[in-house]
Amino acid sequence: MNTSSIHGPEVAALLRAAQDHRARVGGDPHELIVETLYQHAAWVAGRAVQRRADAAAKATLEQKIDRIVTSRRWGFPLMLLMLTGVFWLTISGANVPSGLLSAWLVDAGHPWLRQVFTGLGAPWWLTGLVVDGMYLATAWVISVMLPPMAIFFPLFTLLEDFGYLPRVAFNLDRLFRSAGAHGKQAMSMMMGFGCNAAGVIATRIIDSPRERLLAILTNNFSLCNGRWPTQILMATIFVGALAPPAMRGLVAALAVSTVAVLGIGLSLVVSWALSRSLLRGEVSTFSLELPPYRPPRILRTLYTSLIDRTAFVLWRAVVFALPAGAVIWLSANLKIGEVSLVEYLIHALDPVGLLMGLNGVILVAYIIAIPANEIIIPTILMLTVLVTGEVSAGQGAGVMFEPGSEHAVKELLVKGGWTALTGINLMLFSLLHNPCSTTIYTIYKETGSVRWTAVATLLPLALGFGVTFLVATLWRMWAG
Repeated sequence: MNTSSIHGPEVAALLRAAQDHRARVGGDPHELIVETLYQHAAWVAGRAVQRRADAAAKATLEQKIDRIVTSRRWGFPLMLLMLTGVFWLTISGANVPSGLLSAWLVDAGHPWLRQVFTGLGAPWWLTGLVVDGMYLATAWVISVMLPPMAIFFPLFTLLEDFGYLPRVAFNLDRLFRSAGAHGKQAMSMMMGFGCNAAGVIATRIIDSPRERLLAILTNNFSLCNGRWPTQILMATIFVGALAPPAMRGLVAALAVSTVAVLGIGLSLVVSWALSRSLLRGEVSTFSLELPPYRPPRILRTLYTSLIDRTAFVLWRAVVFALPAGAVIWLSANLKIGEVSLVEYLIHALDPVGLLMGLNGVILVAYIIAIPANEIIIPTILMLTVLVTGEVSAGQGAGVMFEPGSEHAVKELLVKGGWTALTGINLMLFSLLHNPCSTTIYTIYKETGSVRWTAVATLLPLALGFGVTFLVATLWRMWAG
């Protein structure tokens, strides 16, 4: 048909007729077509295939599990319960090995390494730069990050191998489509819980450019590997401390789960706002076929979680911790008059940080740690040592004081002016801040746009400033 012969009234009548047919059909036509195809395929398979009794029982069991796991009533509570359980096991199990690593690498390793450098006649600045800066930053990263990652990643991989994570994406599909985003954004978001840069690359599974851009802009709301140590430590020493001793681990796990779920909620809210403003358009439809449940392969799970994930993330953290420790030590020992460069910056940012329920140390730490979120905690501790003056004689400024226990870490932070508000708002700011440099570069490569890269970088940062300021204001009003 020659479309040029169709006039405006005829086109309008055709559109009205299509809308009438769609209203009579009801629901999403794409979903109805797919559902009909699967029903017909099941009917054909039922007539042509004979199943043994045990196979039929197995399929029935999987269907019964899916009716619970993917149901509207139980799907989300089970998801929250599973997430909290993983965090509780991680928090409870990481304390002892973390303390042992800290005692070995810091309490014993740091003095021994200083003696080696002194025995070799190394100048004080070389000893301070290498031992008190680079080594201590790296030692703290290993002692803090390795135990929780060695527990969290195997548990998370077990859920993935068992087939539960695709069910989580299935549950979230309805919410993302309601927010104007593609259902596959739930899958790229799950990938972002491992690494935001990988989550951004995973958005390639979304065909629609508009919906893929939505997924890219909101992927930073997924807590990546580098942010879990900050969440777990703050929840343990500040939030968990508010509960009775027997409940501290559970309360800390619930706090981390709450922040993770808050990130999912913000992904939905921001997607909804962008899809109705800067990125208007029609929502695409896709069909997600759930994989069968299968028993986890323990050896492969251990290899994938400990070698491919834990070792990779830890190595990346060490690579960035070495230069970060050097930068902190140098900025703490290069002085203008009697005040170091980093002290100038901390004092300059203190008013803004306190207004947000944080402090200048935290804001400076996030500036230094742009290359990697993994070095946030060691950077904060090293800067807190500088501010509080917890420096051993002859070591120079910028030396990280390692107390050897979470209780002593809290004492150090409290001496630096920290309160429960500071710990809670750091958890929120850890969720809501700019992506790391690797993710920013990945966003630029995937979008090819400086504009959208800037939006993806500044949008979570603006939300972080706003949310922490609001929480701090309400906290002070309630406390006052």
